[in-house]
Amino acid sequence: MRVTSKGQVTIPRDLRELAGIETNSEVVFAMEGGKITIVPKVDRRMAADRQRLDRFMQALRRVEGTGDQAVDADALMRITRDRD
Repeated sequence: MRVTSKGQVTIPRDLRELAGIETNSEVVFAMEGGKITIVPKVDRRMAADRQRLDRFMQALRRVEGTGDQAVDADALMRITRDRD
């Protein structure tokens, strides 16, 4: 993908749809970890919700694969129900 002399690029349709960037909408550019990010401009409440979701997803990634695979669903239910 080339950047024009005016600094413009075309965001592929599939990526625009995945990101929720609609025609004639506004976007916000930011630097995160040395990468440029482009996100749709949203109100503060939606941005706060997105940040909470991102933190939750990070927490899930940290615990991914840490569970005991030998424990089946029935055993897990017994363990959690029989707590004092």
